[in-house]
Amino acid sequence: MLSGVLVLLAEALHTLTDVFVSGFLLAAAVISHREADRGHMFGHGRAQNVGALIAATLFVTFTAFQLYQEGVGQLISPSPESHRNLPLVAAVLGVSMVLAAVPLLNFLRQGRSGAAARAQMLELVNDELALVAALVGTFFIAMGQPIADPIATIIVATIITVNAGGLLAENARVLIGGSPGPEFFDKVAAIARTVPGVLDVHTMRAEYVGPDDVHTTMHIEVAKGMPIEQADRIAEEVRRAVCGATNSNFCDIHVDPSTIESRLLEEEPPGRG
Repeated sequence: MLSGVLVLLAEALHTLTDVFVSGFLLAAAVISHREADRGHMFGHGRAQNVGALIAATLFVTFTAFQLYQEGVGQLISPSPESHRNLPLVAAVLGVSMVLAAVPLLNFLRQGRSGAAARAQMLELVNDELALVAALVGTFFIAMGQPIADPIATIIVATIITVNAGGLLAENARVLIGGSPGPEFFDKVAAIARTVPGVLDVHTMRAEYVGPDDVHTTMHIEVAKGMPIEQADRIAEEVRRAVCGATNSNFCDIHVDPSTIESRLLEEEPPGRG
């Protein structure tokens, strides 16, 4: 209000939204670490995705939409109010960039994972990009180009919208039961086949039950006539091997009698009479 610079107001609203977003992500991260229970048999890992989804919605609803409205309005009908105290504006934006860089560097150094962590990381990157746009816009205003103010505001709104769209797509995929890529299934099948007694692997299914947690099911084939106790031991070895090498904390192994011998008999050419 002291400067009449719209993009500075945009950054203020952006920062205010961060408070609400961080609250949702913090609550989601706490909930996601609860153990599995009768009502949530695969744990609470998807709480992080729910928190990130809410955060993405807040980005668009409470910040980007209002900034687009104000920026486009001033672009079409410029306000006669002159900009003031531009050195103060530049100083505020510069200090804000330094402050926003501190947690960003901490995130990069710690290498934290999970949907909530990724959402907050994107928001920190978003902060820096938006502050850069605001600072550049302020410099153009100081050079006698007041139209840079609404343009910079629209750029800030666009940065927020793009990041929000990415969060929406990523977390919605997990919440509707998204599966890992083909590389995951190839890796799991290869691990299972290394266990002694496993003749083949088929009917594999997997879905995310959290940001980095996968529920995997598969059928393994063992020799026909194998005692059930021995088959059960093989299935347990497969489960431990798969869980140890992947993010499958929930792994269900079904044991089937092998069909390899039957297939070989069917493929073998008839003998001579």
